[in-house]
Amino acid sequence: MRTLAFFGLLTCCLCALGARAEESTPQARNTTTGKDFEKIVKRALIHGGYQVEEQVPVGQRPNGSKHLIDLVAKRGDEAFLISLKWQQSAGTAEQKVPYEVICLSKALEQSKEQYDKAYLVLGGDGWTLKEFYLGPELAKHLKLERPVQVTSLEAFIFQASKKTL
Repeated sequence: MRTLAFFGLLTCCLCALGARAEESTPQARNTTTGKDFEKIVKRALIHGGYQVEEQVPVGQRPNGSKHLIDLVAKRGDEAFLISLKWQQSAGTAEQKVPYEVICLSKALEQSKEQYDKAYLVLGGDGWTLKEFYLGPELAKHLKLERPVQVTSLEAFIFQASKKTL
């Protein structure tokens, strides 16, 4: 019953998040949806029994810049890197996905086994390449030392609530 209540709350939050994104004007992007998205995912992780840290430095990106990960989730002896991308309408988040996957794989390598897995969670309904990113096609084009799981928001929240990340 508690899980049903949580998913009801989550549905309301997602609807509000979508409505907020639609309220923004074409001239000014609504950047609050990314933070709201982060709060929803964090809440789902906590509900699933994970400890969560935000904006954790995890090494350097391939271009040498500092890499801050959106969330690190820990449960027992396992720790996960979680990067979030929200795309409500056509925009640049879609083009950043392959580079983010590369950065997450590099962060896993640099961590020296500190992190067990990395996730890139795609939220919003503005993705035109979502099926490409969620399926096996993207991985065919990237040669990574450590694989990264690209997942939808719904699938990730389901895994987090079931404690199966």
